[in-house]
Amino acid sequence: MTGETNLSTLLATMTPRLNEGEYVFCSINVTTPINNADILCLFHEIEGPTVILQKNIADTLRLKYSFTASWITLAVHSSLEAIGLTAAFSKALAEKGISCNVVSAFYHDHIFVPSQDADKAMETLRRLSVNF
Repeated sequence: MTGETNLSTLLATMTPRLNEGEYVFCSINVTTPINNADILCLFHEIEGPTVILQKNIADTLRLKYSFTASWITLAVHSSLEAIGLTAAFSKALAEKGISCNVVSAFYHDHIFVPSQDADKAMETLRRLSVNF
């Protein structure tokens, strides 16, 4: 099953969905005891592993973080080879003064925005989709 590559179709059908909760990015030691089921995303960087997880879990584990985010999923099944989707939505968010951190997975793109900007980001993404 391949994902969509046509930018017009992607933007028109991206259907942003705001997931519940607050999320944080933490740099951890490889020996940090985190249940795999609690990890939303794990990326091995040169400096050490970075995990994305719910803020309450990070707080319980006393992990350090500096950014609290809301997680938005674009429900369209985008191809990993699609061109321009990330550029289009990141530009729209930037024009509204909203930072975004993007994780592209097999089926969907996931956008992490500052928690205080979640509603404004959803409105911006919906408007981008409708106006395309």
